[in-house]
Amino acid sequence: AIAGEARLARNADRPTEHDNIMLKEHVSDPRAASSARKADLAVLLTLGALAGGYLFDAWRASSQVYNLIFVAPVTLLLLLLCLIEFVGQWRGAAAAPEAVQPAATAARVIALFAGYVLSLPWLGFDAGSWLFVSAFLRLHGERRTAWALGYGLAFSLPVALFFSAMLPYPMPMRLLASEY
Repeated sequence: AIAGEARLARNADRPTEHDNIMLKEHVSDPRAASSARKADLAVLLTLGALAGGYLFDAWRASSQVYNLIFVAPVTLLLLLLCLIEFVGQWRGAAAAPEAVQPAATAARVIALFAGYVLSLPWLGFDAGSWLFVSAFLRLHGERRTAWALGYGLAFSLPVALFFSAMLPYPMPMRLLASEY
């Protein structure tokens, strides 16, 4: 059993035959590549304009720190990331081939998310998020169950604490104290 786990650990980062089959080929037609790059730039410009417009609208509604404490940093981070990606796209940085996800994988993720949302009232936001993140990692190929559970816990508990502190109403919790 230990030798099998060591073999799996060595091969965890190697693409499987399925991964190799699912990788898209690079676009060899220069006109198609240019068109795709223009579309990417348009998406980045649209996202940046929408984020900037939202920040401006929030600032116009109330320029108080309490109104902008969450909106401004997140929007500025989004605008910075858009700018970095825009400059990279503009310079013609070639993107790595993307894995094509079959519809069955998308359906499983949608079903997992629906189960997560429907289970929140009785499972709680903290435990539900923990199990959702862990199951999502397993669904996408993480072989180490203990690692997936640990990562899910390390991710979901701070998120649950953050949202319970930020939202003005109590949230259902299973592992953490709650007024719900």
